[in-house]
Amino acid sequence: MTLRGRAFWLGSPGAGEIRPVTLAPPGPAEVLVRSLWSGVSRGTETIVFRGGVPPSQWAAMRAPYQEGDFPAPVKYGYLNVGVVEDGPDELRGRAVFCLYPHQTRYVVPATAVTPVPDGVPPRRAVLAGTVETAVNALWDAAPLVGDRVAVVGGGMVGCSVAAVLARFPGVRVQLVDADPARARTAAALGVDFATPGDAAGDRDLVIHASATSAGLARSLELLAPEGTVVELSWYGDRAVTIPLGEHFHSRRLTVRGSQVGTVSPAVKGRRTYADRLALALELLADPAFDALLTGESAFDELPALLPRLASGELPALCHLVRYDAGDAAPAG
Repeated sequence: MTLRGRAFWLGSPGAGEIRPVTLAPPGPAEVLVRSLWSGVSRGTETIVFRGGVPPSQWAAMRAPYQEGDFPAPVKYGYLNVGVVEDGPDELRGRAVFCLYPHQTRYVVPATAVTPVPDGVPPRRAVLAGTVETAVNALWDAAPLVGDRVAVVGGGMVGCSVAAVLARFPGVRVQLVDADPARARTAAALGVDFATPGDAAGDRDLVIHASATSAGLARSLELLAPEGTVVELSWYGDRAVTIPLGEHFHSRRLTVRGSQVGTVSPAVKGRRTYADRLALALELLADPAFDALLTGESAFDELPALLPRLASGELPALCHLVRYDAGDAAPAG
């Protein structure tokens, strides 16, 4: 039997399209997954959509099941939850998370999927890839009990970090964003909120995720002496300026990069990629994370949806893509 599906491709920078795909039947160590939900990672995916991945990062930014090459044509994405239609008995019928692009049905090695725990709705499980980034960042940042922490940038990554930090004992967290509407999200996550001008200073730790020079500069201003900014933003091909001539040296401040492509050195050797992703899915049992799901569209709407997300016309944290059962019916 020939299996058919459909996939979203970036045909050229700024222009997406849906293409048919033909799949080989799964082998003994593979699974056939029918997508239920996928998520648009508004930061990274909109940079990809506009063709903003610099050539020096083409290899580093490849998604696990990407097809094509930057800048385009390319099939890109990494937040997918589906149900296993065929594969090992222990996975058949299970909801699973996979770092797969927006596609109605796909075949991958059984080791590439992670079962969604009982108690985690499949639509919320789409956030696993972003919460995994937050887990890795906090392994890098190593906050201490009682720390005063600011998270600058209330996008999908910043809110995920704030949500995880809110569960740390004694840690006082303030989400900082230029959009006052993010105060509702902060309240749902259980953290304080401030606009940049009103943010509390003397922070032991700042997690920066606004992807703006102004946000990074403000992050340094918020630090206590000898404090650290953990930089989570990815700027694509945009230049970044940072004021290092004021109190940066006298206060002995630190800026550290964090990136999810490798397991944090703080736990390397004791934690694997699989451990990190499984932990992210466990954390998603908390319904507070539903505050990050801010919109929903059908799969066929993706070509029209991405330009609106990339331009900012459609504000979003994680925008969900819904797959109907009829989107991927077998034919042969």
